[in-house]
Amino acid sequence: MRQVVTPMLSYEDVRAALVWLGDAFGFRETGRITMPDGTIGHAEMETEDGGAIMLAEPTPAYRSPRRHAEECAEAAAWSSVPYVIDGVHVYVSDIEAHFERARGAGAVILAEVGDIAVDGRYRAADLEGHRWMFEDVAAG
Repeated sequence: MRQVVTPMLSYEDVRAALVWLGDAFGFRETGRITMPDGTIGHAEMETEDGGAIMLAEPTPAYRSPRRHAEECAEAAAWSSVPYVIDGVHVYVSDIEAHFERARGAGAVILAEVGDIAVDGRYRAADLEGHRWMFEDVAAG
């Protein structure tokens, strides 16, 4: 039996996230459902190898990891840790080019390529503080 895992991430501003994730990480929007109130109830993006990422705008009470860290001392302390313990791991075909693209688009770099014990990886946070680890397909 084949299983496929697809991350589902909430964003305070899905429209901005769709643009930013495309610019920074090279994902491509493949669909969206706009609700009657104008919020995006569901959106999908595709990675370079055809993997999917799902996004949604939850209730107005939702706080992104970045905003949660601004409002909570414990979350702020955790956000300074450079590890990705709760996040998304993505394989890419050219880690150096991907890293430069992400950095150029304003990703918060948590660990550069070469800073991690295993070569061919880097860690970053996106515009709302979600954590990502990217690994070169050849290294994995």
